[in-house]
Order: sequence, then C-alpha cells, then structure tokens
Amino acid sequence: MPLNRTLCALTIATTCFMASAYADDTFDLQTLIDNARQEAPITVYAPTGKIVQQAEDFTEKYGVSAVGVKAKAAQTIEIVSRGARANNVQADVVLIEDAPGTTELLLEPHHVSSWAPEDMTDDIIREYQDPLAVILAPNVWAYNTAEYDSCPITNIWQLTEDEWRHKVTLQDPAIKPLYIDWFNQMATHHDQEMAEAFHAFSGKPLDTDEASATAEFVKRLAQNGPLMTPSDSEAAEAIGTPDAGDSFVGLISTAAFRDNNNGLALGICHGLEPFIGISYPTFGLMTTQTRSPNAAKLFLHYLMTEEGIKLQSMDGKMSTNTTFALPAEEASGIEQFRDQLMMYRTATAGSDWENRQDWLDLWGMNYSR
Repeated sequence: MPLNRTLCALTIATTCFMASAYADDTFDLQTLIDNARQEAPITVYAPTGKIVQQAEDFTEKYGVSAVGVKAKAAQTIEIVSRGARANNVQADVVLIEDAPGTTELLLEPHHVSSWAPEDMTDDIIREYQDPLAVILAPNVWAYNTAEYDSCPITNIWQLTEDEWRHKVTLQDPAIKPLYIDWFNQMATHHDQEMAEAFHAFSGKPLDTDEASATAEFVKRLAQNGPLMTPSDSEAAEAIGTPDAGDSFVGLISTAAFRDNNNGLALGICHGLEPFIGISYPTFGLMTTQTRSPNAAKLFLHYLMTEEGIKLQSMDGKMSTNTTFALPAEEASGIEQFRDQLMMYRTATAGSDWENRQDWLDLWGMNYSR
C-alpha cells in the first residue's frame, strides 16, 4: 500500500481522504517562485528555534529572503493581533502551537488566513487543510528503559492508583494549554473509550459524579499528586535518568527523546490503553496584511515538503503531508506507533477554548502535592 494511503488509514477515518476533487491543476510552482522573488522579504514566527535555519535554507533554495524568529504561541498571537489593529505588519507567516487560541483570536477576526498548497491537496490530511496544520506534534507517555524492560503501565487509569502517587510527571497544564485541550478533546470525542479503558482496568463500570469519564480521570490524576514541571526537559529528566531508581512515568514531547543521545533512557509506552498520547497541530498561516503574499505562500509550500520540514521532523513532529514518513534517525521511534496516538480534531477547537478554564479549575481544585 502506498505510504500516503497507509498513513491516512492511521488517522481519523471520517476526515482523512485523498479526494482528487481538491486538486488544482492550474497551480504552477514556478510562477509562484517568480512572483515571490519580486516581493519584500518575509518574517516567519514559530515556536521552535529551528525556524531560523529553515528560513535560511528557504532563502538559499529560492532566492526569496526570509527571516525566522522563535516565539511562543501567546507572544505570536499578541504580535499579530497588535500589528493587525495598528496596520503595522510584523509577521508574514506564523506557525502556532495553540489551535483554540489561534482559531478564536486570529482566524475569527481575520488577522490571519489559511492557504493549503494547491498541488498537495491530494496528499495533505483533509482534516488539517483548513486551517492548514503544517505538523502534528506528538506528546506521549514515556518510561525509563534502563529501569524497566517495558512500560510499567498498560492502561492510563493505572496512573490514578496509589502505586503511582507522586510518580507521574508532566509539564504544568497551566503553562502548557495543550494538556488542557487534550482533556477536552478526550471528553468530546473519546469519552466512551476512556470509560471502556476504566472497565478493562478495574473489571467494573465507572461510577462517577463527574460529567464524563475523562473528567473523573483528570480529577483522580490530579489527586494523585503528579510532579508538574515548567518544561518538557525537566519532565524527561525525571523519567529517563538512568541511575535514578524508582523513576517516574510521564507525558512529554517526542522532541525530548533527543536527550537519549546525551544519556537519558526514554521509551514510549506503546500499547497503552486507550491512547499512548496526543498528536497536536501546529497551524501554518499567513497574515492577511502581509505585503508579500506570494513569498508567504511559497514558504508554506516549502514547509509542506520533506526537505522543508526535516529539521522539525527530527523531533518526531509529523507532517500532515502523508507522502513521506519521519526520518529514520528520529530518536523516539514514534513513526511505528503513530496509529496509537489520539489525533486532535480542529473542528472542535472552539469548544476547547470555551472549556479551558473549566478544565483548569477541575485540575487545580483537585491537585494534591
């Protein structure tokens, strides 16, 4: 089976398809390049420092000047919003790892617009074409391979037991909204699977006063006193330090697995029920006031190629272009387990935004040190 069809089958069946009706036979890449070369340089904001090198490589490849700037989602949203209101464009292309915030604060007021490369619409997962998600960044449950032959948990509900009290770690949800959105996505789309996982874990149906099985899980996990860290790297150290003994299990980005080359011993909890983690989109969008729309489109086109996204793919970040896989040298090995990830559904990003505070309150009210 061709790679694009194989990877498509591993995503959301109802939203991922390769319908040729979406292709645009009139699109001409060389014309886009020629037009882009006539425009002013562009500035690209992204949550990774690798955007600096990506912009340099793009400039060298096409002769179209681009500058990459590392910025967190909240900072980028503020820059774009202020620039739009003041009619003073500071960014031309933005990569933002905050689907609800981007939807509500930038897309809804039309500060940014989405463009999917017209020669790739047969290959990009349909769910992630409008708005365009350039990559899906996995956050996975991980364990210490120096301490355990295999992951010590097989069901996510085990993390709510006394055995794992104070032995679970993750970045503080208050500073990583991805995890709050994960809660809402599970409750919205996968609550039955959470309930079934509890039944498989305990041998009896879940009895809860909460509004959902997911809410009960979030409450119990918070009550079990997980170690909340300010960064993925600190969570990864708690999990994967080889000589730590009695190490943590935790939720981390696949990018943290690069530190296996520096002495950590991190492994993915593959086979974990109901999911091994979540794959979260990074939107790639153009500012509506850009003075270089062709250059902005060309940069987005570049990011949707294997060459253009490779620097980020090395961190396990998966392109939504299904014609190529992750590099063989990617550290985590997530490629072989991507079908076990919960895929974020952008159609309900508005619900994630509306319910963020409720989930944060549930977590905070039940958190036990």
